[in-house]
Amino acid sequence: MRDTMIFDQDRTLSTLCACGIALVLSMTVMPAAYAADAVPALRVQKAELTAGATHTMILAAARAGRRIVAVGERGVVLLSDDDGKSYRQAQAVPVASTLTGVWFSNERSGWAVGHWGAILRTTDAGETWVAQRSDLETDQPLFGVYFKDEKEGWAVGLWSLMLHTTDAGQTWTPIALPPPPGAKKADRNLYAIFADPKGGMFVACEQGRVLRSANGGVTWTYTETGYPGSFWAGVALLDSTLLVGGLRGTVYRSANGGDSWTAISTPFKSSITGMAQLADRTVVTVGLDGATLVSHDDGVTFTGVQRPDRATLTAVAATSAGRPVVFSVDGPTESK
Repeated sequence: MRDTMIFDQDRTLSTLCACGIALVLSMTVMPAAYAADAVPALRVQKAELTAGATHTMILAAARAGRRIVAVGERGVVLLSDDDGKSYRQAQAVPVASTLTGVWFSNERSGWAVGHWGAILRTTDAGETWVAQRSDLETDQPLFGVYFKDEKEGWAVGLWSLMLHTTDAGQTWTPIALPPPPGAKKADRNLYAIFADPKGGMFVACEQGRVLRSANGGVTWTYTETGYPGSFWAGVALLDSTLLVGGLRGTVYRSANGGDSWTAISTPFKSSITGMAQLADRTVVTVGLDGATLVSHDDGVTFTGVQRPDRATLTAVAATSAGRPVVFSVDGPTESK
């Protein structure tokens, strides 16, 4: 009974705070066109170029060669060519809906995903983007995206939505996932997709579960961590160690490809929103209430610091110089 209550409360919080903030933002960033006595019609709008872009909520960031590309609210895409010292807004983004995930397969080719099922592609390191997919009939947000090469990729999101492409995103096909053990249907939120150096693929999701594929995404099974809450972030380290993090500062670690998981003690109860490994193998995680956790032993132990301003941290990425860059509800922010 207690686990059920935790799951119900956790799912409510996760749905409202997916990727660190609120799913309901999608209702404010994709405006409706109103006509008298008519049903509002949703329409895709381009992201606005604004002087305040660098203070926009950022939800994900990735490296495109030496460039940092960060995505967030109202379709804002920020670019930095000086390892996070300064940022400018991308010039052409075809949607004004919140973007929640970004991935680059090389220094020029990348994808971003977000609310209203949006999938965008860039071939010029984030300068300009084109829309590959959206669904204005059902706001089923996508939260994460991963490409194993230039052609094949996956996007994941709300209520077990998983999409697959083998043609660089020109077409996307839904994947029917199996129900979790004990459930009648696949209806778990899928928050972060990542892969290890051995080719294993993983998705951090709800109810302490991690989806896993050992055959290149052909089939998927659930691995149980033993935690009843949600995982919002995940990363595969250089030695193939897996880390997932989520609500209440929870971190779980697997050294055997997800066969078994160990709970890792952390100094804060602030929910984790982002994870990254630096070139020197240091692991950095960020989260709510200004919390940053650092591990120098591949996630076996973590130390932590908490910002005096308690800024809501939402994402972290590694620069080409091997240091972390951190993002928040108020855009890029200095590490403290």
